[in-house]
Amino acid sequence: MQNFSRLAAAALVLTTSAAAMPPPLPAVEGKDAASLQTELAENRTTSEAITAAYLERIRTIDDSGATLNAVIATFPGALTEARARDLERRAGRVRGPLHGIPVLLKDNIEARGPVPTTAGSLALKDNITNRDARLVARLREAGAVILGKTNLSEWANIRSNNSTSGWSAVGGLTKNPHALDRNTCGSSAGSGAAMAASLAAITIGTETDGSITCPAGINGVVGFKPTVGLVTRTHIVPISHSQDTAGPMTLTVRDAALVLTAIAGTDSADPATAEADARRTDYTAALSPDALKGKRVGVLRDRIGERADIATLFDAALKQMSDLGATVIEIADSRKGLEELGAAEFEVLMTELKADMAAYLASLPAKDGPRTLADLIAFNKANPEELKWFDQSLFELAESKGGLDSAAYVAAREKAARLAGAEGIDRLMKEHDVSLLVGVTNGPAWTSDLVNGDHYTGPSASQLPAVAGYPHLTVPMGTVQGLPIGVSFIGSKWTDAEVLAAGYAYEQASRKRVAPTYRVSVVP
Repeated sequence: MQNFSRLAAAALVLTTSAAAMPPPLPAVEGKDAASLQTELAENRTTSEAITAAYLERIRTIDDSGATLNAVIATFPGALTEARARDLERRAGRVRGPLHGIPVLLKDNIEARGPVPTTAGSLALKDNITNRDARLVARLREAGAVILGKTNLSEWANIRSNNSTSGWSAVGGLTKNPHALDRNTCGSSAGSGAAMAASLAAITIGTETDGSITCPAGINGVVGFKPTVGLVTRTHIVPISHSQDTAGPMTLTVRDAALVLTAIAGTDSADPATAEADARRTDYTAALSPDALKGKRVGVLRDRIGERADIATLFDAALKQMSDLGATVIEIADSRKGLEELGAAEFEVLMTELKADMAAYLASLPAKDGPRTLADLIAFNKANPEELKWFDQSLFELAESKGGLDSAAYVAAREKAARLAGAEGIDRLMKEHDVSLLVGVTNGPAWTSDLVNGDHYTGPSASQLPAVAGYPHLTVPMGTVQGLPIGVSFIGSKWTDAEVLAAGYAYEQASRKRVAPTYRVSVVP
């Protein structure tokens, strides 16, 4: 990756002699976007200086040193963008709380400029579209600086059941900054690791089922999967139009709310967002330390797994919520009647992958390159690097599926939505008279193993909100042997503001986020 940070440092000062030295880059490690915005507003730093500092951290922590492999590429125009935001600020034009704040995008999200959008695959290594995904355009409109692209589980972890999360042929294997031999979960692996390592002030991930919340939880940061339809998916490499959404991965819940406020909204090119303008709000407005007071919270007790150390963390989190005024209601069996949900979801994902990938590939401006899932399968067979570590059995299964009008798909789509929504989250909330569900986001990160693939054992709270398309927030709740564990807050459709507010209240009282240590291994 080309290093632009030294040029940045030199440009920060007008020197009066050849011997003059540029000032030191500002400290950005562990600083959230809201804190950096305060420093910008008080003229204690500049967007150019902050951007240069992040580029330097990418050079010294990601490209060398710990070599996290969290960032695939940086944009050569990032410093130019930052200088433009500084000029606007000096002229009295501040676009909002993201003005001048550097952002990293998962590399399945398009952004204009000379950097391809690869989804981690060599099949798209030359996919320079010069298009902004609509959510990226909204970030730019809000004044954010697009810094670069993060690594991901290739094709958002939908190519094989035997994959290793965080690996792509383009970016290699992403490492967990809390223990370098440990996994980052997927598929927004690079966004989670980059956020934990302060390689940007904000990162953006995407989720189909767990791909924001799991890497956020395992890397010890905040991750928010919005209601499907609140954030546009235009010019994002897809899996499933029923479940896909983009969302923020940040150091704090406030930052997540700031980002959601900027990117939420209707997009005529994405029919799922038809209601978004009517539903969107300022998601920071409801943030309050007292947001859990008087709330009835349903506990997904049967979804936390068997580990006593995780149960201890979770019980402490529940006590914190109780101390904040919440009434905690235990739910012993949240799976009753949902036995067929997994199979229905899988049928939907396989069928929509074939159709949605073809639609995306057909939209690419380049005249050559893959145009169908079958083209991608053929490319992988012809390129041994792609199949070096695991197969493409899910791609091949998806290719065998019928169209979106097939009887199997139509039935599965209805069943999945019903079981996860009306008969899942909605039923649980009604039967137990609760306004939120809480659970454990993840277990401790497992050791990465390219030969054998993932050995994730859970727990997980992602499936119900993923399939229903409902909001899901994860917030750090502590560590097991120094490996972060997240607590999940789940709401009904369009209750994004309430979910964020509940997570914020817990976060403010608990303060459980820990800085990464970049140790080689958990084992001494």
